[in-house]
Formats: sequence, structure tokens, C-alpha cells
Amino acid sequence: MDLLSTPIARLDGSPSTLGEITGGTPALLVNVASKCGLTPQYAALETLHEEYAGSGFTVVGLPCNQFRGQEPGSAEEIAEFCSATYGVTFPLTEKVEVNGDARHPLYDVLTTAPDEEGRTGDVQWNFEKFLVDGDGNVLARFSPGVVPDDPRIVEAVRAATA
Repeated sequence: MDLLSTPIARLDGSPSTLGEITGGTPALLVNVASKCGLTPQYAALETLHEEYAGSGFTVVGLPCNQFRGQEPGSAEEIAEFCSATYGVTFPLTEKVEVNGDARHPLYDVLTTAPDEEGRTGDVQWNFEKFLVDGDGNVLARFSPGVVPDDPRIVEAVRAATA
């Protein structure tokens, strides 16, 4: 499957593809949630997005309510929370499932990529991160606990945008 041509709606419900959302540039895809202990990562994701947007990079948030119902809001509530609480300017998609029978097709591809320990398969929790290049190849996978300003992520983003 070509990751960039995968259909996915934007948070406002308008149809799109991953390639249209990313503009065909490297991107960090993150399953996000607004009521999670890791939710403060939104601030560092926004900083990463702002810092590297000029180099052809974006963060893409994919809201997910699969982990203890920690993203229960409507699209409007998610947009308001992200904007008002964290000043998020990076694109957000429709709410998706990342595991199980209703897993979004993006995650059929993403979950085949190994993380730093070589683990593939289901997403562990909210804020798992996948770095993809401008052609839709998965370059790296980071566990939820690896924060967006961790040197491993920053170096991977720099390399992807060089």
C-alpha cells in the first residue's frame, strides 16, 4: 500500500490523503489524545513542528480514543482543546483506531515498522510516533514515552529534512 495515497479525512471531516495532509514532506505521525498523562507532549510536538516546518517537515496528529477512552471529544472539541491549550497549528486528522479489526489502513503499514528495540505490531499507547519521509517510507518508530524533543527524534527529523 502506498502510504501517501491512503485516504484519511482531516479533523473537519473533509476528505484527504496522507500525502495531501503532509504535502509530500517528511512527517511525524502521532496518535494523540487530550485526556492522557502524555497529553503535555502536544507542546513539544508543536515546537518540533514550528522549528522544522521551514525545512519541509510537519507533525500530523491522529486522534485516537482506543486507550481507556482518553480522546472522547468531538472533532470540534478536539480542535478547540488543541488550539486553546497547546496552540497547535499542525494538521489533525479524523479520529482513528490504531489497533484491532477497525485499525485505519495507515496503521496496517505503520505497525510493520520496528521501534528502537525491534518491536513491531500494535501501537502500545497514545503518543506513539512514526517518522515517514516525503515518499511515505517509514524511517523510524518511537515509543510513547520518547518525548518529541528527545535527541533521537530531533536527529531523525534533521536527517529526514536534510
